[in-house]
Amino acid sequence: MTALSVRQVRFRYLTLYGLRWLPTGLLTPVMILLMQERGLSLSQIGLVATAQGLVVLALELPTGGLADALGRKPVLVVAWVVCLASLVLFAVADTFWMFFLVWALQGIYRALDSGPLESWYVDATLAADPEAEYERGLGWAGTVIGVAIGAGALLGGGLVALGPVGPLSALTLPVLVAIALQAAALVALTVLLVEHRPARGAAAVRASVAEAPRMVGQAVGLLRRNRVLLALVAVELFWGFGMITFESLLPVRLAEVVGGADRAAALLGPASSAAWLANAAGAALTPLLLRRLGAAPAAALMRILQGVTVVGMGLLAGPVGVLIAYLACYTVHGASNPLHMGLLHRQVDGPYRTSVLSLNSMMGQPAGALGAVVLTALADATSVTVAMLVGAVVLAVAAPLYLPAWRAGRRAAEPGAAEQRPGDSAAGPGLPGPALDPAGPVDPVPAAAAAPARSD
Repeated sequence: MTALSVRQVRFRYLTLYGLRWLPTGLLTPVMILLMQERGLSLSQIGLVATAQGLVVLALELPTGGLADALGRKPVLVVAWVVCLASLVLFAVADTFWMFFLVWALQGIYRALDSGPLESWYVDATLAADPEAEYERGLGWAGTVIGVAIGAGALLGGGLVALGPVGPLSALTLPVLVAIALQAAALVALTVLLVEHRPARGAAAVRASVAEAPRMVGQAVGLLRRNRVLLALVAVELFWGFGMITFESLLPVRLAEVVGGADRAAALLGPASSAAWLANAAGAALTPLLLRRLGAAPAAALMRILQGVTVVGMGLLAGPVGVLIAYLACYTVHGASNPLHMGLLHRQVDGPYRTSVLSLNSMMGQPAGALGAVVLTALADATSVTVAMLVGAVVLAVAAPLYLPAWRAGRRAAEPGAAEQRPGDSAAGPGLPGPALDPAGPVDPVPAAAAAPARSD
């Protein structure tokens, strides 16, 4: 096959990106409510969610190094197969331990899936044209994820509104459709993602497995040397913890104000669709934020504003107020992801891109698992409102961690500043950002892509 052009690479990336997130949208309105319907309490849901975080913590870096060493396509194929298996299990799970296994499989999937597709796009674009501006396609990904999840959520809510079909409950129908969509996405991945690897077969796999630890070591070394990168990765600790408020607790909060889980699920379909369209609109605001504020100040402001919107979800009375705050939260979320991932990408170059993205995700996933345990237990012990307020504070206090990137950007903008490669100094390179910074794959609900976040 002839080499792909920049336009072809971008089209395939955005197509696969949309297919990757469409099943997530279907499950957004029903994931937590379905587990409650099958007998799990909020505390139990929080406990089973820890399986994902623990597995990601163990596998994130090794799988990132494996993708850099072996190739992105084989790692992604395995990841999407595991995702399909977890969806099938989620469709029939009815005990604590079955759901625990679902989330453990989702942890394997998230570890394998974290970064390879985005890294393939950047590297394939630069291979087609070393001067190409890959940021544009990465920025469009923020719009694609909003449209894909919004369309999926609308479809999922519509399926719930249809009511039970035979022995299947209304909340189970979106899961079955998500299984079919995930299978179609897997087929598309094998066809559309073209990767030229120097070696194949068992020997190449063994060599890549042996090489992976070195790739991981290089990425960790970069983290130690670069204060900007270290602070950016630390943001994920607060982000991952706080996102449980609008990913997992919002459906429960909405059920409180409308008076029932089924009514909340039916309402969450169109609401989630609107939220992810708002997410896409927020991503489209990135160029304006970059011009007016700069990447790092804008990213810090988004952290604070997102905390404010979560406070609104927890305190406003009635479904209208809660949903307005929910839409505002996802608008801010859409703007935050491109800003954060753009800053992150500018701290790494060469063959370690996926490993660094894995480092970033590794922080967010266990933090999300901790947030799921702490905030759901707090909701059971006190109220959902109290838990959401605590999560809002955690989201907002991450804002100062963007200060190192802001200082580095100001130094780089000074006349006569020497050009640096990512990781060459403790402070890192300047980060004024291009016209549009890339949007990273942040899960909207924990393990939603596989069944039961980011942001990841």
